Amino acid sequence: MELGKGQKIPLNENSLIFKLERPISALEIDTAAFLTQSNGKVASDDDFVFYGNTNHVSGGVFHKNDSVEIILDKIPRHVEKISLTATIYDAENRKQNFSMIQGAVLKILSLYDEIATFPLENFTVETAIVLGEVYRYKGNWKFNAIGAGFSGGLAALCNNFGIEVKDVAPTPPAPESAPERPKINTRREKIKIPPPPAENLPKKVELRKGQKVNLTKKGSALGEIVINLNWSQPQQKTGLFSRFMNKGIDLDLACLYELKDGSANAVQALGNHFGSLNYPPYIALDGDDRTGAVAAGETIRVNGKFADKIRRILIFTFIYEGAANWEEAKGVVTVNCPGSPELIVRMDEYGSRKHTCAIALLENVGGTFSVEKVVEFFDDSEQMDRAFGWGLRWTVGRKD
Repeated sequence: MELGKGQKIPLNENSLIFKLERPISALEIDTAAFLTQSNGKVASDDDFVFYGNTNHVSGGVFHKNDSVEIILDKIPRHVEKISLTATIYDAENRKQNFSMIQGAVLKILSLYDEIATFPLENFTVETAIVLGEVYRYKGNWKFNAIGAGFSGGLAALCNNFGIEVKDVAPTPPAPESAPERPKINTRREKIKIPPPPAENLPKKVELRKGQKVNLTKKGSALGEIVINLNWSQPQQKTGLFSRFMNKGIDLDLACLYELKDGSANAVQALGNHFGSLNYPPYIALDGDDRTGAVAAGETIRVNGKFADKIRRILIFTFIYEGAANWEEAKGVVTVNCPGSPELIVRMDEYGSRKHTCAIALLENVGGTFSVEKVVEFFDDSEQMDRAFGWGLRWTVGRKD
């Protein structure tokens, strides 16, 4: 299929390669991908994948030479769009632009076949191009052929997507006796930085939204994973209607789980579904803090010995009683596993009057778990279930 500008197609394959093919020329062209939120901006510099940051932290986007590989089911939930771009290196100094290249094409490939091609043509003074966009649409992914140009090169693109570009002082020239090293090799040279020794690992890591961190195995198995929720009661009101407003809130820690055998359910105080550590689901809720004043908060434990039997766990909290006031509750979830830094997930998005919040998603990765910060709000657990595709049946419940 040959695409025209503005044409949109559904993406039915999970793993895709977007490859820029062009005739041989003296122009140095770099591809890149910007993973943006609903506001069209990246959440952090980590969401800019290019020759200097070749692998996205999610494992969903990879850069290699003139190609960008995307694995759609690994894209973080905060990402609404992936803009694929091309720029000419040092275009202003070299007085180059995309009118000097004829016959360039963007190819969309699956693991088995060529899906579509998009000819890139009719450019004039542009030094940067948005080739196309991979975007979410009603729960599915689509591709939009853009072919829109920018002047200003990579810096203009970065500013457009919310990345601040700082001027870098030029490298002093090498002595005349030393041969000049080609810029292309210097710029794209891969430098392998060894991992820090275990004793130098950070003790705590606060996750950003959409960021994933893998828990560390000790030997052949994980230790016990301890997931704790701590929260506080909103400040008490004074005045005429204080007796109606000071009812407090009861914030409950819970999780949805799915095992490798296909079974799925919830672990929560509601309905006394406290789970079990040594029998399926190998997940247990310790207790129920109804006040927010218990120093230990509420804790879910996962038996790491049975990690290979668990496919995924969605940690969430819901307000069982009281008005939704997430800002004053100051909820903080910590994830602890022997050998790994303590992971901190703050419920730092406010203003929602919805009663359920999906906090973190744990997914099985080779016998360990990746932990991703989610922090999304829903009217109730059933709505959250649909958003994450658990497929449970929900009825109204209560605590004893």
